[in-house]
Amino acid sequence: MSIEAGAARRGRNVRKRFGMAVSVFGLGIVCWQALPTSLEADPRMKGALIGGLLAALATALGTLPVLLSQQFSQRTYDTMLGFGAGVMLAASSFSLVIPALAAARSQGANGWSAGAIVAAGILSGAAALWAIDRAVPHEHFVKGLAGPQARAMKRVWLFVLAIVLHNLPEGLAIGVAFAGSDPVGATALTTGIAIQDVPEGMVVALALRTVGYGRGLAVGLGVLSGLVEPVAAVLGAALITFSEGLLPWGLAMAAGAMLYVISHEIIPESHRQGHEAFATGGLMLGFVIMMLLDTALA
Repeated sequence: MSIEAGAARRGRNVRKRFGMAVSVFGLGIVCWQALPTSLEADPRMKGALIGGLLAALATALGTLPVLLSQQFSQRTYDTMLGFGAGVMLAASSFSLVIPALAAARSQGANGWSAGAIVAAGILSGAAALWAIDRAVPHEHFVKGLAGPQARAMKRVWLFVLAIVLHNLPEGLAIGVAFAGSDPVGATALTTGIAIQDVPEGMVVALALRTVGYGRGLAVGLGVLSGLVEPVAAVLGAALITFSEGLLPWGLAMAAGAMLYVISHEIIPESHRQGHEAFATGGLMLGFVIMMLLDTALA
């Protein structure tokens, strides 16, 4: 390639990126101006945003030990992963699946029809996350590279994409829950997710440190990973407020996506170093705490 051709190509790339940046910035300005109006018009959107921000704050809080150079054993690390899996499992059951069945019945479905709707939603949510997992290049902390053209990307961006895929179902679940008719249940779900986001933020930062990233970058990415949740929460609430008939489907799909993350990523990671008993104990404790929160706040 000649020098002139190379310069022309670089010029086109610069213009293309500049155009994309301007477009994204303009879209962001429009969304930012429209958001206050949406929040004032619908308190469910406001609740979803606040819930998502609380979860993001909990994730940031979890990175503090890494910032302060605190060291944890692998056994503690695996126990915390199991705890997070238990909270997510209970949240899927008590705060998503059961309300989804109730929502389907309230819309006129009988027992079998409600069960079929929720089952289809769970499978659809898991299938959607599986498809995204296959389509988006990223790097699992356990299994390594995944998705197309993963080897062509910088490793740090692969981890970022993996974290986004992990946190997306949690944010959607918060938004869908606040879009429903049970704000108390939505609060319980948000509390549970925030509780498990504290160790999750620490786990993410520790994992990034383990694979060679500096403390500042690991903590920064851990904090940024939580910002996916308020965005996903507002998106989930907006979709459900658009049509109340989507509520049982939205709750069930969020549950399915969370179950996929639990089985596909968290449990295998917590068991790979031979601390299955501690990871399982953490899972049981997380499940019980989330169950108590859900029943106490009901």
